[in-house]
Amino acid sequence: MKNSENHQTTTHSKVISHVFFTGTSKQGCPGPPIGLVDIGVSDIAYIFRVSLPGIAKNQDKIKCEIQREGRVCIQGVVPEIAIPSDSGCLYRMQVQQLTPPGPFSITFNLPGQVDPRLFSPKFRPDGIFEVVVVKLGVRIPTS
Repeated sequence: MKNSENHQTTTHSKVISHVFFTGTSKQGCPGPPIGLVDIGVSDIAYIFRVSLPGIAKNQDKIKCEIQREGRVCIQGVVPEIAIPSDSGCLYRMQVQQLTPPGPFSITFNLPGQVDPRLFSPKFRPDGIFEVVVVKLGVRIPTS
């Protein structure tokens, strides 16, 4: 059994050694990270963007709860992705750096209080979940 484990480690390290990164990909971790958050502020609202790669096709299964004190909780499931093959082969992963399938939860706080009724979510095609939420007590200008 130990010999088999050594073989798997050796095979894995050989595969990994052939993965190279340049430019901005060299600065980050391999594989698209899930849950990276950007938060922006304006006079009337906050915007947050969350990295959710591979979720776009299951965006109806994403739950975003925003509380008055500015706490945000995003829940969902990273889907199991079948590798299409015309030959009918079944692939066993030797290297897996992408986010594994299964449920996830991302929780963070915005810098201030918000009106949770006044938010605008958008799921961008690049796997970014973007939400604008109005600050509490702010009057929204009407035109």
